[in-house]
Amino acid sequence: MPRSKLVRTVAVAFVLAALVAVPAADARELQTVEFFSPAVDRTMKYNVLLPEDYETSTARYPVLYLLHGLTQNYTAWGLANGAPFYSGLYGDLIVVMPDVGNSWYVNWAENGDGQSNDWEDHVVRDVVSHVDWNFRTVARREGRAMTGLSMGGFGAITMGLRNPGMFISIGSTSGALEFGRQAAARMRGEMPPRAPRELTPEQEARRRQPNPLIGIDGFSSQVERTPQGAMFTTPEEADAYDPFKLIAQIPKGDLPHIYLDCGTEDRLIAGARELAGYLAEQDIPFNYMQMPGAHNAAYWIEAIGHIMSVQYEVMQRALGQRPFGRGRATN
Repeated sequence: MPRSKLVRTVAVAFVLAALVAVPAADARELQTVEFFSPAVDRTMKYNVLLPEDYETSTARYPVLYLLHGLTQNYTAWGLANGAPFYSGLYGDLIVVMPDVGNSWYVNWAENGDGQSNDWEDHVVRDVVSHVDWNFRTVARREGRAMTGLSMGGFGAITMGLRNPGMFISIGSTSGALEFGRQAAARMRGEMPPRAPRELTPEQEARRRQPNPLIGIDGFSSQVERTPQGAMFTTPEEADAYDPFKLIAQIPKGDLPHIYLDCGTEDRLIAGARELAGYLAEQDIPFNYMQMPGAHNAAYWIEAIGHIMSVQYEVMQRALGQRPFGRGRATN
């Protein structure tokens, strides 16, 4: 058992009944781990799904990190989006679901209210180190993959490109891939500033209401989960989280495998298509999928099965667990 504190175990069989007509025993159980993260100077949580034989084996396992979207939390993939079922299809895979609040997975340039908001470091340093220390993982690049939805898609792609030596595969489903580029454009005056969202008193009250599912002291309402300060203070700081610029800075041989997908009724598909086109122009290997769907859980439940199968195979090949071809014959 991990040395960290397991604060609760959530049975997810009820989710499967709504997804597929298979025995509920095929699902794994979510374990919630509580730990202190120096990067954000607070106690945080993540959910983890372990292989069925974890307690009886001595093996080490590759890890897939699943990142949540804006206004979501570490419970999103496990309670609504099908991760327990699909992870059950692989007997040798650990799945970890971190929490970053509404931070956009960025190390914030300025912090307010005495906060520490290095949320990129929270994931790539604190969460990954805690998982590797407390579970039997393949604790190297070949044994790690990361993907996310919406804000999490942006986070997985940018953090993976900013730390190319840590993950063998990075992915985005319905990702807000243009977020960094658009932030830089607004700061340069190339796009109009984003209009502030006006909330009704009822909406503001809901933002201040703690979510009991989260259960993190001082970090369970949307107000608490939204960092105080400034994410970016210069266009250059936003550029540093632009996937198009990041890819150009990394030698092709050092790039992680890249996976992209989006629903055809999702307004964010433009960014996915543009990034896929750029990768194709640069002759960079990647996987791309689009299928009918919008920006919602119905799409993500369908997408996660494909995502997991692709990234699982990338890790297995990197770990030498799959046959390799001899290459094409030449005349």
